[in-house]
Amino acid sequence: MQIVKLACELPDRVDRSLSLWTCAELARTMKRDLIVETISPQTVQRILAACKLKPWRVHHWMSPKVVRDAAFRSCVENICDLYTRPLGPHERVLSLDEKTSIQPRPRTNPTRPAMPDAVPVRLEHEYKRIGALNLLAAFDTRTGEVIGVCRRRKRMIEFIELLEEIDRRTPDSITAIHLVCDNVITHKGKLVRAWLARHARFHMHHTPVHCSWMNQIEQWFSILQRKRVGVADFASLADLEAKIGTFIAEWNEVAHPFEWTHSSFDKVLASVHDDIPAAALAA
Repeated sequence: MQIVKLACELPDRVDRSLSLWTCAELARTMKRDLIVETISPQTVQRILAACKLKPWRVHHWMSPKVVRDAAFRSCVENICDLYTRPLGPHERVLSLDEKTSIQPRPRTNPTRPAMPDAVPVRLEHEYKRIGALNLLAAFDTRTGEVIGVCRRRKRMIEFIELLEEIDRRTPDSITAIHLVCDNVITHKGKLVRAWLARHARFHMHHTPVHCSWMNQIEQWFSILQRKRVGVADFASLADLEAKIGTFIAEWNEVAHPFEWTHSSFDKVLASVHDDIPAAALAA
């Protein structure tokens, strides 16, 4: 049908300046192009529903830049092993990353608490911009403990500050500290490599490109976002830093690890076979 054919085109390709179709815009375009004399959005909705077609929905995806070959499999299996195997008494596994551009956004009027009779928390719409902080943090995959530092910038220098804090807070009896982080230059540049060379118990493990879901600290960042910084109303950068520090301390009082198993990686590993050359499989 013409309506289905039109819905399966991007609006820009049929001379409509729209990001996505709605039933009303599809009906309007059908009439503009004289495909039908008249049609209602409700009729369009029924036709699309019959075809299970929803052109107003968006699913984000990314063309893979890294082939899912034997090297990719080896990297994923290494991360899986770090997360799931029993650790020796001399080992520790930490997941590291940065939560960037956390803004204080102080409000022009005080935030008001919830009240009876279904009155929600009331947050003033107007706020001031007074800069932002970056939280550099590490998540212990076996205990759930979080170590974090807030800084105005997120260069290798600041990343090394986090490494030094981890070093201070890890007993000497731990002789192997495994760090899981992504591939940005902040985590593997010249200064970081020099620091790691001087601290033999640290071992860096990088996740594959575009596989941030393998970094457990991202799960904890989502908790921080939901429970502490999602509603931004902090008096200053210093206030924001202090309250993030308090949140981390309170989290550590009841810290718990996230449950990761081999099955957490099964889906991505199952997709490897199609891209591994026959020669690699034979090896």
